[in-house]
Amino acid sequence: MTKSLFDSFDDVSAKQWKQKIQFDLKGADYNEALIFKSLEGIDIKPFYHQEDLEHISTTISENSSWNNSLKIEVSDATIGNQKALEAIKKGAESIHFVIAKETIDLNLLLENIPPNTQIFIETEFLSLSYIKELNDIAQNLNLDIFLATDIIGNLASTGNWFTSLKDDHQILQDIIKQSKHLKSTISIDVGLYQNAGATMVQQLAYALAHVNEYLNHFKDITLSSFTKTPILFKVAVGSNYFFEIAKLRALRILWRSLASEYDILEECYILAYPSHRNKTIMDYNVNMLRTTTECMSAILGGANTVQNLPYDDIYNLENDFGTRISLNQLLILKNESYFDLVTNPASGSYYIESLTDQLAEKGLSLFKNIEEGGGFLNQLKSGILQKKIKESAKKEQELFDNQTIILTGANKYVNSEEVLPPFQKSVFPDKNVRKTLLQPITKHRLSEIVEKKTQ
Repeated sequence: MTKSLFDSFDDVSAKQWKQKIQFDLKGADYNEALIFKSLEGIDIKPFYHQEDLEHISTTISENSSWNNSLKIEVSDATIGNQKALEAIKKGAESIHFVIAKETIDLNLLLENIPPNTQIFIETEFLSLSYIKELNDIAQNLNLDIFLATDIIGNLASTGNWFTSLKDDHQILQDIIKQSKHLKSTISIDVGLYQNAGATMVQQLAYALAHVNEYLNHFKDITLSSFTKTPILFKVAVGSNYFFEIAKLRALRILWRSLASEYDILEECYILAYPSHRNKTIMDYNVNMLRTTTECMSAILGGANTVQNLPYDDIYNLENDFGTRISLNQLLILKNESYFDLVTNPASGSYYIESLTDQLAEKGLSLFKNIEEGGGFLNQLKSGILQKKIKESAKKEQELFDNQTIILTGANKYVNSEEVLPPFQKSVFPDKNVRKTLLQPITKHRLSEIVEKKTQ
């Protein structure tokens, strides 16, 4: 039997490695020179060792395959259907429909959609009758349809309920009861917090506290529905490559822990997509590189479905070229890079396992703090969560402003002769003064300030 190559080397402890590094530093302080302090409060060491895993007992099995998805905003059923069928021909395995109004004909929208295509339905309104019709279509056409309903997410992003707290929860409860043929009913919009500037620890804790509001409300009423139906988490992925991999893994660990307390399905469903926060209109083609690494993080982190973002999504309306590129990026990762053929790709990595454990631990601690403070809705209404997110966003903005966080073409290596593209969308947030029950959580991109100066 051939002797293993590694048997020829003596084991080296973490202490020995550190001593060698300190010797090579020639008097420089190890902590100041080589320890990086992240926004999440995690110290990043220059090396990781098997000893870093000794205290980690929680294991996680990442999803080894995923569905490529395309998001389609629907204002016309026929056009939405045509776009979906065209995307499926080009390799999309999943379609995410965002439906603007209740007059959109579901039968027309889902006409001729192949049964093996995964469908996500997200509505910008709350209607029991509409979802009843969707449930019947799912049964009759044998389609895998995931419903993404998030009344609390709507409150957080707009500052208002659809109708009122009581009415929204009652309608949602009825929707859950009438959705036996749908693969999911409740979704948690974690991307809202990421795009507003929350740290990863905050994103995880807020996601957990957010979903816990639903579980507490529906306890002993419709909670049995979630013993077979997963909770859908919509997660925005940023450019901190290894941290984002660990974030998705930590989310599964935290959800498993919470779900076990309610005795419901311990597997959640993750729909991941690139963040808007680090995307730019300056040197906008770099967005393709950003979305590629972010999709890779989503895949390696174990997302069930990955939905890419067109490189020009910030300023352009949906167009054939941007859509084609975004879908082809996912096809390359699956069909040419074979990312789907590796099971548990991040498992056993000392660095990623350590990050996962620390993010989960810190996220759980903050979640407990929120619950002790009255819960997610209470802290949202009092403005505590908004204040915390703004504080984190300000710190991140300062790092961008002093070029600690670099966005190529925006705050470094700027093309002084660049002409910005024409805007088909409102690039900068509109100041929409309206009456709200609470202060909404608003999304902001890091490069907005420098982009405004170039106009």
